[in-house]
Amino acid sequence: MIFISILTLIVAKALPFCTLNLSQIYFTRISAIIFIYAGLLSFNTLYIQSIGSGIGIYSGLFNITQVSQTIEVFLLIIASLILIAWPLILQNSRKTTNSMYKISPSQINYSSDYSLIVLFSTLGSSLLISCSDLISMYLSIELQSFGLYILSTLYRDSESSTSAGLKYFLLGGLSSCLILLGAGLIYAYTGLTNFESIYSLISFSNTNYIIQGLSLGLILIIIGFLFKISAAPLHNWSPDVYDDTPTIVTIWLTIMPKIAILILLLELHTQIGFIGGLNSLTISTNGYVEFLNSISSLNIIGTESSIYLLKNLLIISSLLSLIIGTVVGLAQTKIKRLLAYSTISHIGFILLALAINTEQSIDSLLFYIIQYSITNLNIFLIIIALSYIMNNSYIYTYKDIKFISEFKGQFFLNPILSLSLVICLFSMAGIPPLIGFFSKQFVLYSAIQSGYNFISIVAILVSVVSASYYLKIIKVLYTDTDSKVLPPQAELSTVHFLRKTSVTTTLNTEILLTNFHSFLISTLTLSILLFILKPSLILNSTQLLSLSLFNF
Repeated sequence: MIFISILTLIVAKALPFCTLNLSQIYFTRISAIIFIYAGLLSFNTLYIQSIGSGIGIYSGLFNITQVSQTIEVFLLIIASLILIAWPLILQNSRKTTNSMYKISPSQINYSSDYSLIVLFSTLGSSLLISCSDLISMYLSIELQSFGLYILSTLYRDSESSTSAGLKYFLLGGLSSCLILLGAGLIYAYTGLTNFESIYSLISFSNTNYIIQGLSLGLILIIIGFLFKISAAPLHNWSPDVYDDTPTIVTIWLTIMPKIAILILLLELHTQIGFIGGLNSLTISTNGYVEFLNSISSLNIIGTESSIYLLKNLLIISSLLSLIIGTVVGLAQTKIKRLLAYSTISHIGFILLALAINTEQSIDSLLFYIIQYSITNLNIFLIIIALSYIMNNSYIYTYKDIKFISEFKGQFFLNPILSLSLVICLFSMAGIPPLIGFFSKQFVLYSAIQSGYNFISIVAILVSVVSASYYLKIIKVLYTDTDSKVLPPQAELSTVHFLRKTSVTTTLNTEILLTNFHSFLISTLTLSILLFILKPSLILNSTQLLSLSLFNF
């Protein structure tokens, strides 16, 4: 469905009649409808009785299961909601005599390009969720990544956007090389590319030579994927890229690729850990590979130290993500850099649930992904909405909100949006009875039940500390704008406002906040706030999905 739609939109984009007579915003709206319809088609496949055990398609390159199809439906719905955030731009007949007051052409002309590239990237994400072969895995991750590289540089007249896209491309290419190298090692040592065949080999093979190559390949693949989801210590690229890209692109980078990659990691770790009959693999410094059936901690003893793979690799990354995402986030003054480190901290919770690898932890992992996506989406929708309103009020050249200080006094100017932002931030901090509190509670409960007491204590502490930088944003929202000392960004807005008063007749473009955008913010905010009244809507689904992973 998505592939056919991409071909159709490419043809429509090439036709002069469609380009000249159709507003660019129509392409975005059509893409949103495509995602909704594709989601309905994916939901319809859940009624197939044999889907519980999986259905192989395209000669075994992809495997359709209940988990993959449910997550794909959720992925497509989130994609359609993100596209709704694109602004409605109205043109006036009055001419502008000073180019300083013109809205950048990139904000107007790249709408159809954005939606088309988003379709490509989402197609890669959908395929990645269902892949069951090393070949399909690599092709899917590259299809997803290429779309993200182009999205990062979508605004070609923006120097910061171009710089961020180049940085993302270079470092993303490095992680892709690691994934490809790992897949090549697995094939070179085993002669296999199909996941099911590799799982069977892990279960029955006693050849150290084969298992050693398989272990090294798995290390590289997992490291490559951890790099792409910006898990510590492979996170350094994400704050710079998120801060320099436009907010409408940042909202995509923080949600969509992470969902697909985390579900793939869930597939790999769950199947190798349980179907293969192993809890973890180890490779020691002297070159011998051992099977360990029960490992819960990392032991380092001299030169004979062993690095426990899979489970403990995820635990180490989880611990570093929790600490770095929280501590470094305290020093941030830019909103998107702060949210980038917040995302790294949340990735730590998700990786902890993934590493535990029990029915309860997988249930909490799926629930955490859903609540994180909803809350993060709503936060960025509110930021985009405030940027539309603030720019129409002060300056004619559209500009993203960059600094936290720009939110100063917004509660007195836009109380409803500010209150919605506060609710989302409290949810991210884990304040009861919001949905974010329950997601963290489920992860911590499963960790304590499995004996991971130390990392559970660390997760509780960083949750308390992370609440301080969310409170910093809330404090700025409720600070009166009558302060004598204005931050640099506020002074700049004041200058632009004074310039506006002398040229009110030159406005030729206006950005409007759409009704559906406002409705979406209110709906997501109420779902975050009132989750406790009807929790079974999400919890029952995640429990069934986690049980399906262990019963088939």
